[in-house]
Amino acid sequence: MQILDGIKLSKEIKNEIKLKVESYKEQGKRAPHLGAILVGNDGASRTYVDNKIKDCKFVGFESSELILDDTISQEELISKIKEWNNDANLDGFIVQLPLPKHIDQEAVINAIDPDKDVDGFHPMNFGKMALEMETFLPATPYGIMEMLERYNVPTAGKHTVVIGRSRIVGRPMSILMSKNGNPGNSTVTITHSKTEDLAKYTKEADIVITALGVPEFLKADMVKDGVVIVDVGITRVDDPSSPKGFKLAGDVDFENVKEKASWITPVPGGVGPMTRAMLLKNTLLAYNRNNK
Repeated sequence: MQILDGIKLSKEIKNEIKLKVESYKEQGKRAPHLGAILVGNDGASRTYVDNKIKDCKFVGFESSELILDDTISQEELISKIKEWNNDANLDGFIVQLPLPKHIDQEAVINAIDPDKDVDGFHPMNFGKMALEMETFLPATPYGIMEMLERYNVPTAGKHTVVIGRSRIVGRPMSILMSKNGNPGNSTVTITHSKTEDLAKYTKEADIVITALGVPEFLKADMVKDGVVIVDVGITRVDDPSSPKGFKLAGDVDFENVKEKASWITPVPGGVGPMTRAMLLKNTLLAYNRNNK
């Protein structure tokens, strides 16, 4: 069993980006610029945006954040997005999800300029991904693909089972793993809450990518020997022995499943750090497009 180490790999990627930014500055060019819009005061979202700002500082990006009250109207939020769409010095930005219930998430995503949509959620970018055209890939699937490529995990001709069909992870993963390329060229089965006898599919899988959000759902008796496991799930679970009173658990029963796996991502320290690194790579792509 070998670990797919997202912490180590994300550091390598950030150092690569840092060197590129330094070379741009030596040429007299401005630094890439990433923005984040946060609506409300959700603790997890706040932490995520703070980490993105730290990442920007490390690689030499400019960063901007706009924190808006959770009572803001949808029209006011879209007006702010349009201002950022028209800011020539801002290469890309994200609107942190989830949004308050009175705001239509789809309307907000559609309001973002596709050329600045570094989250890769706009329908135009999603469509380009499906057509295997260059575009901004959703950061978590992008991170998984980068991880499989850099660790030389074979995917061609393999049977990949994806658990979950969200637009953020499951559905993009099913598209990317079946694309003509490396990684890719897998035969993909996408499973979800309505799948009957889900274990029947996971037992046959060469690669399992799970984004369910149910702690330790995937047990050792649900997978075969030599399986590759990518665990996207991350849930707080009560743990009296921890100083924080909780631990972070993935979708996979890691201690038991690792005995059968050839490769496996830990939680935390697997997919999460790669997601943040890929947002930087998408911003770099946006910057290079702007500076052609």
